[in-house]
Amino acid sequence: MPYLLLILLLIALLFGPQWLAQYTFRRHARPLPHIPGSGGELARHLLDRFEMPAVKVEKSEAGNDHYDPESRTVRLSPDNHDRNSLTAVAVAAHEVGHAIQHHRGEPMLLLRTRLSRVALSLQKLGAAALLVMPVAALVSRSPAMGFLLLLAGVGSMFLTTLVHLVTLPVELDASFNKALPILRNGYIAKEDEAAVRKILRAAALTYVAGSLASLLNFWRWASILRR
Repeated sequence: MPYLLLILLLIALLFGPQWLAQYTFRRHARPLPHIPGSGGELARHLLDRFEMPAVKVEKSEAGNDHYDPESRTVRLSPDNHDRNSLTAVAVAAHEVGHAIQHHRGEPMLLLRTRLSRVALSLQKLGAAALLVMPVAALVSRSPAMGFLLLLAGVGSMFLTTLVHLVTLPVELDASFNKALPILRNGYIAKEDEAAVRKILRAAALTYVAGSLASLLNFWRWASILRR
């Protein structure tokens, strides 16, 4: 029974934030007549207002809302790009919040961007190291070789975990220090503010599950190294 409860708790921690976020997005995805424009139109307006005309707004795949610092593009899923719903305008403002972070050169976003580039490369090398580790240890007949390859793999996981940890404050800043003050300033009705807060919280918490999964994975392999 304790193991079952632990498994259920882990499932809730790993998937609960994502489920809650998707539920919140769907709940407020209905177009509303008092919202004058779509998420895509709001994103374009805010980018121009904050003097970022070079940043593009594009329609992306469903569920793939993000700001791409490499191409300087705000990408919104079809519903959020085309609809005038609370979810659409809140998510659009959140992604513009990342563009503002980039435009201002805020250190946490720059750190995340740099770490992400390195982590992507090392993640591939780490996966390869873990894959060849048993064969290399067997062929070389050297436990040290296997240990070094395992250490390389776990090191790449640690960097991925670090990226997730840096991502959380970046997401919260985009939601509550950027998007919410902007939307309060004449873009949403007073009675919509509570719902928008929930959407912005959900936009930030979509990364919590990834962070927890990364931490658990790193902890699992680190425990192997200690044996």
